[in-house]
Amino acid sequence: MKLSISFTLASSLLLLFLSAALIGVSNADEYHRIPHHSSRSNNQRNRAITEDAAFWKSTAQALLQAELNKKPIEAKAKNVILFLGDGMSIATVTAARIYKGQKAGKTGEEEQLTFDKFPYSALSRTYCTDAQVADSACSATAYLCGVKTDIDTIGLDINVVYKDCSTQNDAANRVSSIMTWAQAANKGTGIVTTTKVTHATPAGTYAHVANRDWEDDYAQSFDGVDTTTCDDIAEQLVLNDPGKNFKVILGGGRSYFMPNTMPDIETKENGRRRDGKNLIDEWKKAHPTGKYVTSRDELLNLTVSGTDAVLGLFSPAHMEYFMESSTANNPTLEQMTRTAIQMLQKETNGYVLLVEGGRIDQAHHDGRAKLALEEAIQFDLAVAAALELTSTDDTLIIVTADHSHTLTINGYPDRGNNLLGLSGDMGEDDKPYTTLSYANGPGYDTTFANGERINLTNVDTTADSYLQPSAVPIGSETHGGDDVAIFAIGPQAHLFQGVYEQHYIAHVMAYAACVGDGLKFCDAKSSSSRHGAVPLIMLVQFVLVWFAGRLLFRS
Repeated sequence: MKLSISFTLASSLLLLFLSAALIGVSNADEYHRIPHHSSRSNNQRNRAITEDAAFWKSTAQALLQAELNKKPIEAKAKNVILFLGDGMSIATVTAARIYKGQKAGKTGEEEQLTFDKFPYSALSRTYCTDAQVADSACSATAYLCGVKTDIDTIGLDINVVYKDCSTQNDAANRVSSIMTWAQAANKGTGIVTTTKVTHATPAGTYAHVANRDWEDDYAQSFDGVDTTTCDDIAEQLVLNDPGKNFKVILGGGRSYFMPNTMPDIETKENGRRRDGKNLIDEWKKAHPTGKYVTSRDELLNLTVSGTDAVLGLFSPAHMEYFMESSTANNPTLEQMTRTAIQMLQKETNGYVLLVEGGRIDQAHHDGRAKLALEEAIQFDLAVAAALELTSTDDTLIIVTADHSHTLTINGYPDRGNNLLGLSGDMGEDDKPYTTLSYANGPGYDTTFANGERINLTNVDTTADSYLQPSAVPIGSETHGGDDVAIFAIGPQAHLFQGVYEQHYIAHVMAYAACVGDGLKFCDAKSSSSRHGAVPLIMLVQFVLVWFAGRLLFRS
């Protein structure tokens, strides 16, 4: 009996002890358990107190005053520059901001990208007419042509049939881009990209194609296309409107313009074209005062004042990632942007320029977050260069993305924790995990059987070649369907203050620059002026009638 009572008492005490121990956990909210790190406590004890309540109140008041002082620039945009960070999701923007700060020796979270400082921002809804998650082709048609369309097609509305050239050639299905509208208004136009100039984003400025992969006749041959009646993307750039009129074409993709009998200047491998066309020579003939360049040195030594147009093809395919370009004589995105703006600033009526940071997207597809963030930093430098070379009084600059990616920033890492490192927390398997990860992609670990996760404790997750872990094994990480951001500065930038369908962007550019066949600021201004003049005329008429009446009364 005594033994039973003692055992019961002991059990009760044990349960009481366990309950007391668990109270803290239960009180902490089972859905919001932030792990306690000794490092966090040490950080709190050792750091200088600089961000107290007074600090946050003063910064908020400064921001509030800046917002109160903000005034829309109600003027025509002589120039428009659209910066497109391909695949630059909001998570990518946040991560790039932190990464930029940490590279500068800061904690990182407080850092700002150049376009973070733009006065106006909004969200863009990126779905396509037949796809919940967009690709770069249908999205390019949206923000450049002002029309949403089907995935994998460019410059055509939903009446196009995928891989059907007859529907591609049907003029009724074609939609024109902001570049066509700008050229009709005698503005200069150009494109800059770190991908092939025939890739989906730049192609959106000039091409009409039933399959985004038809970048040359060789690619078309795999779909049994009659290449004599169905122009590929490279042909459309060099031979058709509006591409043949571009003052600036800078990027990669040289082999798509070269016949398969012609060796490349760098790799010595032959071009891709089976039709025997040398589109580079065709471009040179059409631009006798233009300049064709293939290296950074040639671009930087370009005499802008004496050059009517420039074609720069710096790589046989996509340009190398910035971090892997030390052996390639490639210009940076910033350098290409500077040259493009200097070339287009000669245009009396202004210009429209597309600048794409295209390899942000491809690094994400590769599962290499560090590479993607480095590309985003290069993109940010290009935006800074554009701000330096232009005036917000007459130049509308828009920064946005075509679609998202599955990158996420997760866990509860300490402030200033290495963004590329471990989160500081453990999974339920008592193994650490990275702050950055993907929902799917090549970083899925298959080393262990029975679902065991690799132990990252001694793994250098900051290495250039490291693949961030993913939840689903797939050879190429996919796009994401979430909204992307729009940042804007300059004339009519205030038209971006909400959540918009992606094709709205093209219409804002056209409105601001007074081009295209839709609403235009110039028309609205002219109409407003005419309406404003009516009361003045009526006042003059009233005064004249009054004087006449007075004279008659006196007589």
